[in-house]
Amino acid sequence: MTPFERKRVLYQSGFFILFVFAPVFDLLRFDLTQAHLIVFGQPWTLGLDDYLAGRINNTQMAVNILLRVIVPILLLAVTFLGIAWRWGRLYCGWMCPHFSVVDASLQMKRKASGKHSIWDKKPGPPWHPDGTPAPTDARYWLLVIPFALAFAFLWAVVLLTYLLPPAEVYANLFNLTLTRNQALFIGVGTGLLFLEFTLARHLFCRYACAAGMFQSLVWMTNRKAMVVGFQRDRARDCASCQSFCDHVCPMRLKPRNIKRLMFACTQCGQCIDACEIVQRDNPNGKLLSWIDGQKALEADGSQGLLASEPAADKPKAPSKPLDSATTST
Repeated sequence: MTPFERKRVLYQSGFFILFVFAPVFDLLRFDLTQAHLIVFGQPWTLGLDDYLAGRINNTQMAVNILLRVIVPILLLAVTFLGIAWRWGRLYCGWMCPHFSVVDASLQMKRKASGKHSIWDKKPGPPWHPDGTPAPTDARYWLLVIPFALAFAFLWAVVLLTYLLPPAEVYANLFNLTLTRNQALFIGVGTGLLFLEFTLARHLFCRYACAAGMFQSLVWMTNRKAMVVGFQRDRARDCASCQSFCDHVCPMRLKPRNIKRLMFACTQCGQCIDACEIVQRDNPNGKLLSWIDGQKALEADGSQGLLASEPAADKPKAPSKPLDSATTST
């Protein structure tokens, strides 16, 4: 594990712990029994009861709505989408507790079958980017299934604690005295999440996650945003590589492609790490790197077509497979 990847795992782990314990310490949750938000241990209400009782007037109620609903939502939206506009889907690749689970299951699936997903058509290279063997062992499936089931159950329980008092949920769970609705929520949630963790994985992140889609849409509007850049003029240096940058991508993208084909990139940087390892003996260094600003703009403007899709007014070059590293970012 490279220092960059170690840092990302640290961020993922920290945010996952926060996700689990935030409702326990009343940092943030919506309590259905009290019908209002709880933020940092304090009730976050609009004062509707006071308004109906005549203790506050229309002006005070309007101020409450402005300060406790409109302003917080706008601040959160501007911050969240502002980060996405500048750096892309950082939340997905570095913080999302869902993505951290599927990222971990991905590694076990690769050890079990050589593939990141059951939807991959063929296994990846039988070695790691550093040249060490990457054998597969079907017995790892005995870990994949319990892992997915355990985290699906944990996710379902944690989600329930965001809606009901955590002390009540965990006590009922420990004493096996869950109410019918609690048991139904956890049971259905565990089943759906288990299927998603084992079957859908990156498909959910790419096509069904609203948070991810909004980040990608905003990121695409900024041509100067941070993106993985590919030194196209050095494409021949990729000849000795088995497209490790493609195989390590958790979203099953082609990192050397142009930006519009990297719509679901989570900025995890695994492709850059793989390239750096493969090219460690190359005096010119890696071919993939983070670029932004004018460099991103120039790359986006000068690489409007894939190398395998020449413009109509240019001679058609012999077609090569994508794995031959002829695409660009």
